[in-house]
Amino acid sequence: MSTIDWTVLIFTLVAVVVYGVFIGRGQKSNESYLKADNKMPWYIVLIGIMATQASAITFLSAPGQAYTDGMRFVQYYFGLPLAMIVICITFIPIFQRLNVYTAYEYLENRFDKKTRVLTSLLFLFSRGLSTGISIYAPSIILSSVLNWDIYLTNVLTGGILLIYTYIGGAKAIAHTQKIQFLIILGTMAFAGYLLIQNMPNGIGFKDALYLAGKSGKLNVITTEFDWKDKYNIWSGLIGGFFLALSYFGTDQSQVGRYITAKDNTNAKMGLLLNGLVKIPMQFAILLIGALLFAFFSLKPAPIYFNERSYQNLKETQPEQAAVFEKEHQDLQTKFNSESKEILKLKEAQSPQLNKTIQDFKNTQTEVKALHGRVEEAINNSNYNAEKTDTNYIFLYFVKNTLPVGMIGLLFAVIFLASWGSISAALNSLAACSLKDVHLIFKKEVPDDATELKYSRLHTLAWGIFSIGVAMFATQMGSLIEAVNVLGSLFYGPILGIFLVAFYYKKIDGANVFISAILSEIAVIAVYNFDIVSFLWLNVIGAAAVIIFSTIGLLFYKQKAVNS
Repeated sequence: MSTIDWTVLIFTLVAVVVYGVFIGRGQKSNESYLKADNKMPWYIVLIGIMATQASAITFLSAPGQAYTDGMRFVQYYFGLPLAMIVICITFIPIFQRLNVYTAYEYLENRFDKKTRVLTSLLFLFSRGLSTGISIYAPSIILSSVLNWDIYLTNVLTGGILLIYTYIGGAKAIAHTQKIQFLIILGTMAFAGYLLIQNMPNGIGFKDALYLAGKSGKLNVITTEFDWKDKYNIWSGLIGGFFLALSYFGTDQSQVGRYITAKDNTNAKMGLLLNGLVKIPMQFAILLIGALLFAFFSLKPAPIYFNERSYQNLKETQPEQAAVFEKEHQDLQTKFNSESKEILKLKEAQSPQLNKTIQDFKNTQTEVKALHGRVEEAINNSNYNAEKTDTNYIFLYFVKNTLPVGMIGLLFAVIFLASWGSISAALNSLAACSLKDVHLIFKKEVPDDATELKYSRLHTLAWGIFSIGVAMFATQMGSLIEAVNVLGSLFYGPILGIFLVAFYYKKIDGANVFISAILSEIAVIAVYNFDIVSFLWLNVIGAAAVIIFSTIGLLFYKQKAVNS
């Protein structure tokens, strides 16, 4: 990067850290540190919810996801609006009325202490691992730009955000997320504009969309039902509903954002608006990936977007790499030529258009096959790198196309997105491990100062743990998929516990405790045997808790009758 880019990057990041430390100064109690004194208005709640979900993974990996698999990933969010309505009707009033620090406090009142601890541990394990992956995403950038070791950049990325998270707590997180998200949205919109402006030969937005559509990248709706298909309208509406219900209703990283609201109305407004805004926002981010495909169908694309990985292949297997490069050059020339020809024939309404489109699709298939062979060769080497280059596609475009200054700002955006979600996750992990585990097993009740000290130590400990997880986050492929698959392994049983708590008043703690353990085992078994795609795991986990609990209740009734 240029000196100007470095200046923009460093100034933006330092300004956010300083602002976070300033706004979060003077913490004196856990009410302030973990709940921001319950003073947040609806728009801060909305931004906090969206910024917590939209991590660096969203802005780094989502365009690559659309580039490789099209825009059907957006169906993953189709169940979100309905889930927001259910949470506003059932979850928020209960959490606000009980004035809880964590969602899992309610479970002790409804069931017993062991059910609260079990649910908390399921959350802590899943969210701790996911936060490590979220640290790894921006670390890729530092590693790629500076050619530094990925393990060093993991420490830098996770360590910097700990400064204001450790000092300022929920108040600092809420206000820095506001600044971060505004910068992020503005910069990503400008990046999309520059993408269109940089199209060759005066190609406009409509032409780019046309090429993206003919290449199959605008496949927003997939109606065919398939249990193993990750993204179709059925898995999105049903599986996505259960995932969103669990994530926003029972995951402390999200619950912790709206329990800071002034009142029920502000909490509900923030959550409902998130349900309305999230799908268009995600659609726009994925659209950048589809347009990137059009961009690289008109301009030469690299043989592999992860340049460091491919460079290693060239050094270790030069003859194999030379064969790949020759084939790649021939295919790229053909592909670029066919793309331009399609647009000419479309303009002239030529009868040759359909044949050229078919040739274009055939060449696209050959390009994809070559990419697969290159990827296989890289993965078969002993080089420690990502399983795919999905996470590098947007990054490659930024580094090699955008003007000076904009590159630094976009890199800053990815860091800010990461910090927004990670800081909220660390705060929620600290609240949960302190309130739901540590203090439950501590006989003496600490005073405010001691409890605040414990909260900060828990925040620090989870920061160190997440950095450790980031060290092992390679070979995970698309990070946006990895983090959602990981969540789906645990969200279903957690949601099932809450659904039983809300709607099945006759079921007690001993019953739901055993049912939750059996359900988690069932979910892991279904995943290991690859029976269904990951979104359905959320449905299976929630349903399993309800079914096992119902069977347990019938068993106890039958036992009582027999005795």
